[in-house]
Amino acid sequence: MDFDQDSGEFSRLHNLFTFHLGIAVTLAWLTSLYASVYAPWVRNIRPLLDPANVGPVESTWSYLFIFPVVLTTAWLISIFGQNIFAKFRLLKNQAIEFGIAAAVAFAMFYLSIDRAVAAMLLGM
Repeated sequence: MDFDQDSGEFSRLHNLFTFHLGIAVTLAWLTSLYASVYAPWVRNIRPLLDPANVGPVESTWSYLFIFPVVLTTAWLISIFGQNIFAKFRLLKNQAIEFGIAAAVAFAMFYLSIDRAVAAMLLGM
C-alpha cells in the first residue's frame, strides 16, 4: 500500500469517526441539558441516587456535564488535530486504531446518557 492510499484510508476513517463523534456529542449535551431541568441541584447528588453510597462529593453540575465536556474536547481535538493523528500511529492497522477510539468514545457517551437518565428518574 503506498502513501496516497494510506492517507486516503485515514481521511475516510477520520471523517467517518469525526462525524459520528459529533452526533454523540450533540446527543450527550441534549440529554444532559434536558436532565438538568429535572435534576435536583444539590452539592452532593450521589447519596440521592444511591443511599448506600458514601463516596466523594459530586455536585449535580459535575455529575451531569463532565462527560459531555470530555466528549466535546475529544471531538474538537479530533477535528483540529487531523494532521497530527495522520502522522502518529500506535498500531499498523488504522481500522483497529479507529475501532479502539470508537469503543472509548461509545463508553463515554453511554456513561453520559446513563447519568442523565439517572438524574431524570430522580427528579421525576
